[in-house]
Amino acid sequence: MNGILVTLRRFVTCVAFFAALVWLWHSLVRRGTWSAILLPDPSAVWIYLVGAVKDGTLLQAAAVTMRRLLIGYGIGIALGIPLGLLTARFRIFSDTIGVLALGLQTLPSVCWVPLTLLWFGQTESAMLFVVVMGSLWSMVIATDNGVRNVPPIFSRAARTMGAKPIYTLIFVMLPASLPFIVSGMKQGWAFAWRSLMAAELIAVSPHLGPGVGQVMAEASDNNDMAMAFGTLIIILIIGIGINAVFFAPLERHLLRSRGLARS
Repeated sequence: MNGILVTLRRFVTCVAFFAALVWLWHSLVRRGTWSAILLPDPSAVWIYLVGAVKDGTLLQAAAVTMRRLLIGYGIGIALGIPLGLLTARFRIFSDTIGVLALGLQTLPSVCWVPLTLLWFGQTESAMLFVVVMGSLWSMVIATDNGVRNVPPIFSRAARTMGAKPIYTLIFVMLPASLPFIVSGMKQGWAFAWRSLMAAELIAVSPHLGPGVGQVMAEASDNNDMAMAFGTLIIILIIGIGINAVFFAPLERHLLRSRGLARS
């Protein structure tokens, strides 16, 4: 019962906070503090959102963006975790792939967009490549850090019981480093999301499916601020929703399984 009350209280606080932001937004526009041309009234944004949802354009764009994001992010995870394990356990990989990962991690994801367009053109492959580059190196570094921070007694105990090195790495070290890996997944998701938005904003082409970024670019070209703000709200909702539906429950489960949070 206490848990339900806490959840309800947090939900009400969140709703009240965003309601206050909308009221402040409306007040600034109504009083003329901000021009309606630059900052549309919330009612205009709401009208756009309702219309875009009814005709399906915004939902279709969100579906296209999420498909690109999930495929590219999945590839980044599938490549990043094994590479992170290798850099953590073998010096040759640490001195080569590990150094490369550290360098590319500091590179802003948007820097990949012009190069990718030259390599792949305005294609779906270009979009996927940008997303992979946005998420891959975070996963490599997070997995590497996770394995290195596992207490050595874990691997010694496994070897004492006859476990082979590969078994120890996959079934002992990898599960023990999950908190670091999940943190890397969360960071990689954020980087992949930003990368894809940049790619969709720049690579506007009739040959590509209209993603959320392309809708934002169209709003900019048409000077339609209601459309721009409505699309921005959808981007925020997707980001918050993914965290609430996937990452937050996963983090709570890890904390509870390790006795670091109440069940």
